[in-house]
Amino acid sequence: MLASWGVDFDDVDVEARPEAKADLVRLGVPGVPAVAVRGRAVHGWNPAAVAALCGVPYAEFGRLPPGELVARLDRVLAATARVMRQVPAAHLGMTHPGRDRSVRQLGYHVFRLALAFRDARVEGGLREAWLQEQAPPSLVDGADVAAYGEEVRRALGRCFADPSAAAGELDTYYGRQTAHALLERTTWHAAQHLRQLYAFLGRMTIQPVEPLGDEDWRGLPLPAEIW
Repeated sequence: MLASWGVDFDDVDVEARPEAKADLVRLGVPGVPAVAVRGRAVHGWNPAAVAALCGVPYAEFGRLPPGELVARLDRVLAATARVMRQVPAAHLGMTHPGRDRSVRQLGYHVFRLALAFRDARVEGGLREAWLQEQAPPSLVDGADVAAYGEEVRRALGRCFADPSAAAGELDTYYGRQTAHALLERTTWHAAQHLRQLYAFLGRMTIQPVEPLGDEDWRGLPLPAEIW
């Protein structure tokens, strides 16, 4: 996001620099991602707050209605399942330079972060640990990950059959949020990772089946950069 705005910044790895993690704690930030400027910080993906912190003009656009977000999320999950079925076993361990999340783990993560919305509704809050879960050993190949994804789609279908699923508020690890805002976050989060999976297929010289495109991303607060 900062790069797409032309903002210069220092990229800090808090795992390699424990003192930097301690600085975030002193600023009241529970974890990364975070942006800190002169003793103030914003936690998580919050474009309007980050823009204000950095002195960048930012025009907030209207949030898509819940029904549209639900439809977009399902399209993203279906497309992710198609991608994972295309990934050869030899490439499941591929990673992006400087990152340790494999294609197999990234595909699983898309589905798990989506299911986390359902779990947050059931339990009244979103746990960060759900978004950090590792793919279980039983998901051996891309087809297994895709099958798990189809289970997630069915679970979300049951969740969103209740019109109140995107109503009200709930706690998250980054503060109190409306369910509508969490649904938007879930949708663009999954969409961003699908864009990355498409980039991985490109490195494998594989053309994605029925890829999503600009119309599917339109209206979602996605960064310009894929990584």
